[in-house]
Amino acid sequence: MDSVTQAQHDMRDAYYDGIPGIVTSGTTWLIAGLVAIFKSPMAGMLTLIFAGMLIFPISVMLCKALGRRGQHNKQNPLAPLAIEGTIWMLLSIPIAVAASLYQVELFFPAMLCVIAGRYLTFNTLYGNRMYYFFSIFLAGCGMSLAVMASPVYLGALLGGAVEIAFATAIYVQVQRDDAIA
Repeated sequence: MDSVTQAQHDMRDAYYDGIPGIVTSGTTWLIAGLVAIFKSPMAGMLTLIFAGMLIFPISVMLCKALGRRGQHNKQNPLAPLAIEGTIWMLLSIPIAVAASLYQVELFFPAMLCVIAGRYLTFNTLYGNRMYYFFSIFLAGCGMSLAVMASPVYLGALLGGAVEIAFATAIYVQVQRDDAIA
């Protein structure tokens, strides 16, 4: 690959612009919120952490079901950024866990900020500035919920809803851009 633009095109093509991953993540967050409501806050938190481990494999299966490769070119120079962003996110989860030990209502807002940081890298990975807005909106939601001391489940439900909304917006943008091209 000779350029960042080609590398981004490969990522967009392989992972359908990140849309299946966002939908999978959003669904996971919604399920975690429901578990927090109907079982317990701790069960909701554990649901997000452990079901979160399945987000990438499920999104790859969705990519393949939608006719995409679900794997980027091995020579893609952006591959290390994808891995580094994932590792950064995983290393940040203990911060949300620690915050929840102080006040359980802080777990989901802290996790919203964690994934907001992860989504910042998606602008570079996919070449789509919509990810900047997505990240800023998620972080704003997380910080607002933390300040408002909202119920535990609200952060999970809001996070899931925001992810599904942005997945839809990115899908519409991709369809529009493809129709123009």
